[in-house]
Amino acid sequence: MNIKKKIRGIEFKTIITIMLFNIGIILIMWGCEEIVFNAVYKTNQIKKINTIVTEFNKGNKDIYNLAENLAYNNEVCISVIDEDNVVINFNTLQYGCLLNKNSSIVYNIASKFIKGNEKSDYYKIDNPITNTKSILYAFKTNNKNILIFSNLENVSNYFKLFRIQNTYFIILIIICSIIISVFIASITTKPIREITKKAKEIGKGKYDIKFPKNGVLEIEELSNTLEEVQKELSKSDEIKRDILANVSHDLKTPLTMIKAYAEMIKDISYKDPKKMNEHLDIIMEESDRLTNLVNDILELSKMQSESYMYNYEEYDLVLEIKKIIKKYEVMEYLEKYQFILELPKKAIVKADKDKINQVIYNLLNNALNYTGDDKLVKIKLKKEKDEYLVEIIDTGKGIKEEEIPYIWDKYYKNDKNHQRSFVSTGLGLSIVKEILNKHNFAYGVKSKVGKGSTFYFKISSI
Repeated sequence: MNIKKKIRGIEFKTIITIMLFNIGIILIMWGCEEIVFNAVYKTNQIKKINTIVTEFNKGNKDIYNLAENLAYNNEVCISVIDEDNVVINFNTLQYGCLLNKNSSIVYNIASKFIKGNEKSDYYKIDNPITNTKSILYAFKTNNKNILIFSNLENVSNYFKLFRIQNTYFIILIIICSIIISVFIASITTKPIREITKKAKEIGKGKYDIKFPKNGVLEIEELSNTLEEVQKELSKSDEIKRDILANVSHDLKTPLTMIKAYAEMIKDISYKDPKKMNEHLDIIMEESDRLTNLVNDILELSKMQSESYMYNYEEYDLVLEIKKIIKKYEVMEYLEKYQFILELPKKAIVKADKDKINQVIYNLLNNALNYTGDDKLVKIKLKKEKDEYLVEIIDTGKGIKEEEIPYIWDKYYKNDKNHQRSFVSTGLGLSIVKEILNKHNFAYGVKSKVGKGSTFYFKISSI
């Protein structure tokens, strides 16, 4: 497989998708890390200041010792200003503390607070030393003014070290994500690759392939679908072979007969007018049979074309059935066939008259071919709500239940050794199916082995 195919393959795309997802999550974490860290740090620092204020408000007499302990233990800097404006600082050497830097910002805030009547107040200030946000909390207790200073954003070396360590950690995660992505993609796409490989074998005419199933619903559904396709292709291939065999046989037989009787006329029967006429009749019959076969093939092909137009009209179906049966009177006379009609007086329908007549002809011919020794064929027509049900019944050997779905296929015969005694091309039921499908008319067959078959279709009434 070349590089272009690999890039377009599902495995490569799965790897890229998983990798991009993992890297995206990592980048989001990286981008949000400082924001989240500082938010947590800010909350913690404010909580510390509130705790410190609570300790001062308990009224401890040794306020300076308390201030020193609280400043060092909580990593803040504190200034205690007594009533004489004497300032004592604690932990002001901490990095970023502005309480001992003679900061004009702190000085102005402290002066304003001391002169004011407020008992406590928060002040957010920009720290010029660390270029971060800081907080100054001022409050009065025990006749003293106390200032607590703390950074709101982490500027410690610990955080910088954490960022460096986190960078290595993220690189390690990316490497692991690539390895995991390759592994997951390989496991996930393996059954699909196997299915694809086996599916190609179907194109080579192999129809006994078992597709892998790995417990994943979609994979199993795909495998089951391909197995069904395989079965249908196998049936289609068999039908195709049958069609070729039957067409070859049906074309070859009349051509052979035509050639044989033509040679007999040429060499023998030309001297005997009676024999010659008999032979000529056979040639004409075989020519008609050949013509019927070609016409049926062309007719079916034409009807299956999307451009084929049907001519819908209103007409009396009873009248048309009687006309059709009248043409079969010769079969009653010569072959002793019996036709039993159960028809209403009138049945006005809307359809393509010529095509529906062709359906009736084909179903009658089928019944004549397969009816029993009594040579009985029934034609029934009855009203059902807003449509008519047409039934053509024979008394033949019937059709096996498992074969019924296939009788509408071209050249399918429920008895492959059956020799057609009546004019038939093996395409009659396929033509019936095509015409009724185009009309959207329901049709089917009811049959019991040894009891005969009932072919039926429904046609819209007016």
